[in-house]
Amino acid sequence: MTKKLSILGSTGSIGKQTLEIIEEHPEKFKVVGLAVMQNIDELEMQIQKFQPKLVAVFDEEKAQILASRISANIKICSGIEGLIEVATHDKADLVLNAVVGSIGLLPTLEAIRSKKTVALANKETLVAAGELVMKECLKNNVKILPVDSEHSAIFQCLNGEKITDISKIILTASGGPFREWSYEEIQSATFKEALKHPNWDMGKKISIDSATLMNKGLEVIEAKWLFHVDVDKIEVTIHPQSIIHSMVELKDFSILAQLGIPDMKLPIQYALSYPERIKGEVRRLDFKKVNQLTFTEPDVKRFPCLALAYKAIEIGGTMPCVLNAANEILVDYYLKNRIGFYDIAEYITRIMEVHQSFPYSTTEELQMLEQWVRSWIVNELR
Repeated sequence: MTKKLSILGSTGSIGKQTLEIIEEHPEKFKVVGLAVMQNIDELEMQIQKFQPKLVAVFDEEKAQILASRISANIKICSGIEGLIEVATHDKADLVLNAVVGSIGLLPTLEAIRSKKTVALANKETLVAAGELVMKECLKNNVKILPVDSEHSAIFQCLNGEKITDISKIILTASGGPFREWSYEEIQSATFKEALKHPNWDMGKKISIDSATLMNKGLEVIEAKWLFHVDVDKIEVTIHPQSIIHSMVELKDFSILAQLGIPDMKLPIQYALSYPERIKGEVRRLDFKKVNQLTFTEPDVKRFPCLALAYKAIEIGGTMPCVLNAANEILVDYYLKNRIGFYDIAEYITRIMEVHQSFPYSTTEELQMLEQWVRSWIVNELR
């Protein structure tokens, strides 16, 4: 049976690799919907190749330009409503959410409410609103399939195991481009240096998050919600080779690990094909070429964002949303060369001290909170 897919963020790194997998397996997958933020040139080529029924461009002006170029009978929509329409397409069996930022939350929730299986590569969905999202999954009997390599690894290790048998989850991190840099060297690091990840080819925002280790902190929060474990059972270890994608220690102290070369196509493919496995165009791991596998404890003095993420989820309530929103805004400032590397952690620390966390029950509360975070940061950086 052919699985029908809607892809949010089809012109990004994850989206493009997803389409490569679909192209390799046309008998197994078909695209019914595509959504992007504004890259209509790439989207136009994808439309010609994959012939979706519906596309969305978040930027309304760009959506109108695309509509003037496309002669095929394809519906083109825009804004957050457009992303939601693609996420809830009646023909879609699986929705892959690979957009960057908290903009991915509402489409994820609406896909769940439409009883769609969600392949999730949008970290911010669970970081900002994990409790709400998982309640909706339970209510609608919907499964979230993790696409991040680390969470996919845990998901695969836990296949057939009981959640109650977990002793701890071990998330591996490459350490990013500044793993061996001193505090003083990192302090003056430019965003161009921060974008040079040693192992993975990723978008700008996630590359900066990897350099600060905030990416790993966000994954800790995600893991809490995805695997129903307390945060004190989630550990981070620096593994520069990025061969072991994550591990699970069970209560008898057996440790299960998932290994592979650093390539996102494997976890993407597993999410698409689950519960089956299919042969793909992924390079094999050759142990004869693996000289060593090393592990060290992360240095939170040089990478304070990791500790901030742990603190946010320990406080709970709206604090992870504040952490996430502040980080998203500050990374953008850093990419525009308006703040320094350690200013990201500094301003997140300050806003977390100002914010009084509270229990939330709606996305509207979180959206208002994100607006407050933006206003606070803009005011502080004037």
